[in-house]
Amino acid sequence: MQKPYKIPVSVLVVIYTPDLQVLLMERADHPGYWQSVTGSQEPGETLRETVQREVQEETGLSAEQLELTDCKQQNTYEIYPEWRHRYAPGVTTNTEHVWRLKLPAALPISLAQQEHLRYVWRPYQAAAQQCFSPSNAAAILQLPQWVEPH
Repeated sequence: MQKPYKIPVSVLVVIYTPDLQVLLMERADHPGYWQSVTGSQEPGETLRETVQREVQEETGLSAEQLELTDCKQQNTYEIYPEWRHRYAPGVTTNTEHVWRLKLPAALPISLAQQEHLRYVWRPYQAAAQQCFSPSNAAAILQLPQWVEPH
């Protein structure tokens, strides 16, 4: 039985600390590709519910108990050819909604082993350089303008 196709609407969640350390995870299906939490919306979910589910699944963290903010930013991009089979025939673009999640400190993460191999905490500039996704890197580089001085 074929899995249902993914909805071409996703969330990108930049998880960071007050001193702008950023969580990155290495993809299990593409070693060397580092990213923030990402995931596709499921039928009937709000974007906030998608964020909360993806953060829980990928990190073990409970987003609703932390400082979660919708950045009110969208990116539409071409789906990488190696992942297009997950979407309905003819779907080639995805709309990504950017969120940020502030933690009090760099916390230990419980990775979803089927999705990620390992994680690191990096200063935001280094994290942006390490990301494979241009939209992910751009969202990380916006952290200083989103975050109030501490």
